[in-house]
Amino acid sequence: MKTTTKKLSDTRVEVKVTLDANDLQSAREKALARLATNLKVQGFRKGKVPVELVEKNVPENEVNNEILDVAVRTTMPAAFESAKQTPIAIEHVNVSKYVPGESAEFVATAEVLPDVKLGDFKKLKAEMPKTEPTKAEVQEIIDNILNAYSEKVVVKRAAQDGDEVIIDFVGKRDGEAFPGGSAKDYHLVLGSKTFIPGFEEGIIGHSSGDKFDLEVTFPKNYGEKSLAGKKAVFETLVKQVNEIQKPKEDDELAKKCGDFKTMDELRADIKKNLETQNRHRANEQYREALVAELVKSSKVAAPEILIEDQMRFIRDDMRRNAASRGMQLEDYIEAAGQKFEEWEKEARKVAEERVKASLVLQILAREQKIEASDEEVAAKVAELKDLYQKSKEAMENLKKPEVRQDIKNRLIIDKTMDFLVESNAANTKPAKKTATKKSSDK
Repeated sequence: MKTTTKKLSDTRVEVKVTLDANDLQSAREKALARLATNLKVQGFRKGKVPVELVEKNVPENEVNNEILDVAVRTTMPAAFESAKQTPIAIEHVNVSKYVPGESAEFVATAEVLPDVKLGDFKKLKAEMPKTEPTKAEVQEIIDNILNAYSEKVVVKRAAQDGDEVIIDFVGKRDGEAFPGGSAKDYHLVLGSKTFIPGFEEGIIGHSSGDKFDLEVTFPKNYGEKSLAGKKAVFETLVKQVNEIQKPKEDDELAKKCGDFKTMDELRADIKKNLETQNRHRANEQYREALVAELVKSSKVAAPEILIEDQMRFIRDDMRRNAASRGMQLEDYIEAAGQKFEEWEKEARKVAEERVKASLVLQILAREQKIEASDEEVAAKVAELKDLYQKSKEAMENLKKPEVRQDIKNRLIIDKTMDFLVESNAANTKPAKKTATKKSSDK
């Protein structure tokens, strides 16, 4: 077998393969054995026909085609290995010459793993995000506690911002009610921005028993396209106004929240928990920043087929989010204020960066001989079994070799990222003090 390689791009190659009589003879033996498994000959059971009877009972052109097919399939891996290329996907194979028993020639075009030239992985610069919670973050948790312990008291005054109202409403366009625009006994907190702009504001100042028409205009990027940018009238009835009375932010509140005697103790506990969460998030962000810096300093191209794989993951994730809100992907994106084409363009950049990050980590792991032992894989599988023991499907998947291989690959990537962190400990920049101060002042 002889091979010649033509580079079409950083991620695509064309490998020309020439086979001689010896290559075809080896393929012939395998082809005849394969044909024999499905051949029916009187006096023999199916699959038990001797190989020497195959050529007597199968048309010559069928035998030759089978030999060629076997020859191409069996020599392809060796051809790419000889060309020092790792194929991701074979795009097409073109047979340019075939003389049965003598020679064959074919050209295979494939997407391949690109040559990656790693940058200096010991000189990466990344900033460790701050982990100390701001006063605003702590207060947000306390505000949630205050809301949880709030009481609703019926009042006979006009509704104010922050009150809860119980309302009936019917949304109409051109005098006709539209689907999804009506409700009875709906509990709405004014100022929550649950409804479209103008609706909650229009209820402020009205009292229990008031019946009125509320004219609003749907946002241009509203999810339901038939309503986007359109004017509508909501026939509204205020049935009850509740004042939301929050408890005092004092030691008595702290005692209700657990084994705390004072608000200072509660605040300290909240701050400690937030710091733990922030530290975990900061470590993840720092690791991602190091990988991004390694990608920037390396020479790496992203194969199109791998980018498309990542795009599928991103689209599927967004489709699930859209479906949970009863929307199609395109409508969901546009409802968020972005054109679908712009989102696709940005998502593609993310996909490309993910592919590049994966490639540089794989190469770094290979160069540094970072591996995951069978014991480590077994321990991770045991951990996952404990986590998913109630899911029969998950438990069955954990038995599959490809799933265990994926677990092993993930462990190697995690260990490689740990290696990156250790290699750049001296280069790590702490969070800027000015940024921390600004955040805490909010």
